[in-house]
Amino acid sequence: MKPLMLKQSGVALVEFALIVPLLLLLTFVTTEFGRALFQYNILTKSVRDGVRYLTPYNPGDAAKILIAKNLVVYGNPAGTGAPLVIGLTTSLVPDPVWQKTTGSAPNFNTVTITVTGYNFRPLLASAFGLSFANGNGDIPFAPISATMRTQS
Repeated sequence: MKPLMLKQSGVALVEFALIVPLLLLLTFVTTEFGRALFQYNILTKSVRDGVRYLTPYNPGDAAKILIAKNLVVYGNPAGTGAPLVIGLTTSLVPDPVWQKTTGSAPNFNTVTITVTGYNFRPLLASAFGLSFANGNGDIPFAPISATMRTQS
């Protein structure tokens, strides 16, 4: 006898149909978080490369500052090719800041490079009625900066 078996047919398919949207949303959010973390890591490393390049130079050398900005944005001193991350431009990299410490010894100089105003662009701005970004579809990053001691 199979009277209970007939009442159970199709239940697994209904449960699967209810769970699939949640699983897809979880997969999408995890993927987008990974992409955002990857781009943040690229920006952090490129800012370090740019500030490392400037450590032996004195402030005010426009050619060296341009090369450092190109290192941050394009990953090469010539500024050729595609940006390291989508949407990154040299206008998002303000001029570096050199500072000299004062007070008790030892006194030393530092240089700082910052990327400000970069926005991460997700693959989808929303899914299943949930918004992942602000009104224009982007997620703003906090300013990313690196500071190193100079050689002089």
